[in-house]
Amino acid sequence: MTQTEWLPVPGIRLAAVEAGIKKANRKDLVVLELAEGSRVSGVFTLNRFCAAPVQVARQRLATTTPRYLMINTGYANAGTGQKGMENCLASCRLLAQAAGCAEDEILPYSTGVIGEQFPLPAFEKGLPMALADLDEHHWGRASEGIMTTDTYPKVASRRVEMAGVPVTVTGMSKGSGMIKPNMATMLGYIATDAPIAKPLLDQWVKALADKSFNRVTVDGDTSTNDACMLISTAKAQMPEITELNASSQLLFNALEEVFVELAQALVRDGEGATKFVAITVAGADSEADARIVAETIAHSPLVKTALFASDPNWGRILAAIGRAPIAALDVSKVSVWLGDVLLVEQGGVAEDYQEAKGAAVMAQPDISIRAELNAGEAECTVWTCDFSYDYVKINAEYRT
Repeated sequence: MTQTEWLPVPGIRLAAVEAGIKKANRKDLVVLELAEGSRVSGVFTLNRFCAAPVQVARQRLATTTPRYLMINTGYANAGTGQKGMENCLASCRLLAQAAGCAEDEILPYSTGVIGEQFPLPAFEKGLPMALADLDEHHWGRASEGIMTTDTYPKVASRRVEMAGVPVTVTGMSKGSGMIKPNMATMLGYIATDAPIAKPLLDQWVKALADKSFNRVTVDGDTSTNDACMLISTAKAQMPEITELNASSQLLFNALEEVFVELAQALVRDGEGATKFVAITVAGADSEADARIVAETIAHSPLVKTALFASDPNWGRILAAIGRAPIAALDVSKVSVWLGDVLLVEQGGVAEDYQEAKGAAVMAQPDISIRAELNAGEAECTVWTCDFSYDYVKINAEYRT
């Protein structure tokens, strides 16, 4: 979907401005204005060094109804101690004063370099500019304003009809490195005008994050600043949605499509990535086991560098499966496919395997790896990317 096709969500206006928080001439401060009556649910990083804005947003979300979301890039405001918390609260205070709302109606989010304080004068300058530029069509601008090492903005939209009423879902995300969500993701904001009851919204955001952002990994690192928010503006003229049924399933499916598209975009835009890889583990004793094995393969630097080199070194995949910390694993029953090429059968190289066939699959930009454990009926798919020279270069030079 192109920028011109991104659908505005009734009840949300957005703005992104150049406040000069860290670098000149780049959008770095984003504001989302939510209509009165909106409902917001979210999931946040489980990293115990979570950033000050994560602590504030999580606390306020449990006690108040937000009117504004404020996101800055450049500085993560993590590992910044008491001063960082004071700066976070002060930035919220600046927006509340400019917007004429209560301070606890502001939810803050930050992304960028850890351990450095951000400049409050930039917020003081940028927030009035953002409020003056609010527009329902600014999803593209806002997605640019939350990027760090991302190479392109990530936005997705869907529209469904529920009992004759059109309903919109639009969302944006950012993330390219330090991606191994342990709850949700990087930063993600998905909104709909469908009137979803708050208890159901709380359930759905967790379920949707687990189906999407919690299934991607670029480098196995969980950020200090991850947050994923699901917003219902309740502007669609229809009865409130309080449960998952035949009608609301259409909406849930549209939300899932947006969540998955945004999550996969993180992997496709992974720092230095040249390959998009879907790893499916089937025949596991439990879904948890399947996920552990899939993530062990996805996190392996040896597997990821082989993917970059287009080298069908399937021994690295077997080694990853073998070290996965699960109990129900009989290696003599394991089979592995690379695309449609059978690499391993019953724990050993397949009789008709030819390396040229494996190399042809590995040379493709989109690759699938499937492992069959033959230990049960459960399966799980995770998405990852390769490790290239550029991943090292980007992260070596990140703070310059």
